[in-house]
Amino acid sequence: MAYIKISEARAAARAAVPVQKRAGQILSEQARAFDAAERYDIFLSHSFDDAEIIYGVKKMIETLSLTVYVDWIEDAQLDRTKVTAKTAAVLRERMKTCSSLVYAHSANSPSSVWMPWGLGYFDGFRPHQVWILPLVFDYDSEFKDQAYLGLYPAVEKLSNLAGRTRLGFDNVGSDNHQVLLEKAARGTGVHY
Repeated sequence: MAYIKISEARAAARAAVPVQKRAGQILSEQARAFDAAERYDIFLSHSFDDAEIIYGVKKMIETLSLTVYVDWIEDAQLDRTKVTAKTAAVLRERMKTCSSLVYAHSANSPSSVWMPWGLGYFDGFRPHQVWILPLVFDYDSEFKDQAYLGLYPAVEKLSNLAGRTRLGFDNVGSDNHQVLLEKAARGTGVHY
C-alpha cells in the first residue's frame, strides 16, 4: 500500500505558502469566523504538532475539490492545549457540519488528547464515514497503528496521474474495486 509521505505533505505546504512564512503563520492569517451554515466534506483530525504537514495534507485534499475543516484555521480562538467542555461543545458542532472524518496518523498522534475523542464521537453518528490517513516517512514504511485504528479503512495513494495524486481506498467490496476519496467523502461510504 502506498500512503502519503511526510515529505510530500511538507512539500505541498511549502508550495502553497511564501518561503518567508511558516505554515502556522499562514493558517493563523487565514483564520476566519466560522459560519454555522457552512458544510465541509472532511473534518481533518490531527496532532497540532504536525502543523506544516497538516497544512500540506489539507492542500492535497483540496486539490480533489473537497472542503476541509481544520479546527485551528476555522476556529483559531479555541485553546487546544486544554480539554474543556466549551472546546468539546464547539468541536461537536463542527463535526456535525462535516460529511466525514479523516484521522491523519503520524508519530505525534498517540500524544494527542483530542484525536481519539473526536474519532469516537464522529464514529458514533457517522460510522461509515471515518477513515485513517497514515503519514509515513518512506513509501515502503509500514503503517503501525494504535490497535483501535485498525477498525477503520486507510486512505491510500491510488495513483499519480499527470502530477495529480489520487487518494482513496483499494480492494473495496467483494469485487475489490477502488473508491476515490472525493466520492467516499460525499456519501458513498466505505464499509468495513
